[in-house]
Amino acid sequence: MPVGPDPAETALRRHAPLLDAYLTALDSQRRPFTIPGHKHRATVGRVTFGDIPLYGGLDTVKQQRGTLAHAERLAARLWTADFARFSVGGSTHGNQAFALAVGRPGERIVVPRTLHRSLLLGLVLADLVPVWLPARVDSSVALPLAPTPNDVRQALASHADVCAVFIGDPTYIGTTGDVAGVAEAAHEAGKPLIVDAAWAAHFGFHPALPPHPLTVGADGMVTSAHKMLPAYSQAALILARTERLDASRLDAAFEATNTTSPAGSILASIDAVRALLETSGHDLLDGLVNTVANAREILATVPGLRVLEPPLVDPTRLVVVLPGTGADGIGIEQDLIDQGMPVEMADRDYLVPIVTMADGRDDVLALTDAIVRSVERHRDQPRPVSPAAQWTLEPDTVMSPREAYFAPHQRRPAQSAIGRISAELVAPYPPGIPVLAPGERITAEALASLLDARAAGVRIAYASDPSLTTLLVIE
Repeated sequence: MPVGPDPAETALRRHAPLLDAYLTALDSQRRPFTIPGHKHRATVGRVTFGDIPLYGGLDTVKQQRGTLAHAERLAARLWTADFARFSVGGSTHGNQAFALAVGRPGERIVVPRTLHRSLLLGLVLADLVPVWLPARVDSSVALPLAPTPNDVRQALASHADVCAVFIGDPTYIGTTGDVAGVAEAAHEAGKPLIVDAAWAAHFGFHPALPPHPLTVGADGMVTSAHKMLPAYSQAALILARTERLDASRLDAAFEATNTTSPAGSILASIDAVRALLETSGHDLLDGLVNTVANAREILATVPGLRVLEPPLVDPTRLVVVLPGTGADGIGIEQDLIDQGMPVEMADRDYLVPIVTMADGRDDVLALTDAIVRSVERHRDQPRPVSPAAQWTLEPDTVMSPREAYFAPHQRRPAQSAIGRISAELVAPYPPGIPVLAPGERITAEALASLLDARAAGVRIAYASDPSLTTLLVIE
């Protein structure tokens, strides 16, 4: 018998104009003479059936209904911003748009080294020169901490030509910091603060969670709707208060790095999760916070296992520290993959499964049970915690990222590249935090850490030679 409309979906689409436009288009008997070329016919099978474009799908080709602009205004209101744009290019797009918007070629920008590679490539695009904040690591678990307000003050005091401060909070691993204090430090010097909040789209919508960056003084933020919220992959928001930022320049930077053929399904999913947060966010996040707390309690009973607790980490993040058990996280990851439960990050010492409001309590209990059993299977002699190079590296910047990116380069055997200047970005993935970046001197320590990560089963990303037999260096 035919299935009727989903009541939850029906209720949600009343609050989400893009979602309503998407579902209306999906259900209609359209015969479009616009792109995309598949025309919703089975030329290549089911893979394109949900693909509705923005232009000629969610709105007319000329954007006469203003559906996207309406949805973006609703997002601005929810996140207390006066600028909001929906991106189909993920937080990568947002980071690079902000890089293009905040400075002029040759100016400096204060950044922590633990930011995602997308910002480093944004510095190449915008020709900005990084002023690296000092690496800070929690000694008990060897994981990264956020920069402090004093770190930012010292960086600003040392450089007169800084255009902005850009931090990531939370870090990829889930550790959080003093965003309000960093904002105050930046504003004392008259500089805007931008926050890569890719992992914090849920912040500010439950009392157990930290506030979102704009409410504690940040001038701009990028957040992924597909990481901690249930949107399509690549869904992100760029949000700003424009007292210290030029709104027209930010909009131009957004468009300069945006596709001219945005997928309506991604845009509609951003609008849908915005409406979900607005109408049901507290209750859904309440369940998530409690479910993760319960998982922590279970895992904490395993001898030698440590699970990070708030306020060091986001209360919805599970970070499992393995050295005290002697177990190797790569082996545990494979066990979980074999059981249909891949995790976001795994290396020798850590597991980071991502739990969201889409996960049921029984799903998370199954995950924790599988982790407990796998730890016991792989248990060995305890070992000390040891920080990975991406969390502790003090880069030796010799050339600006843009200068190095475009400089003539050559390929060298990796060992003979030590002491030379890198022409490429190389990072263990996940987390995608660079160990080498264009313009930095290659050290024996950095190369050794990459080789160790590769030998341990970690993917080496972005390198032109993933085997690390050779490296690209500046001639």
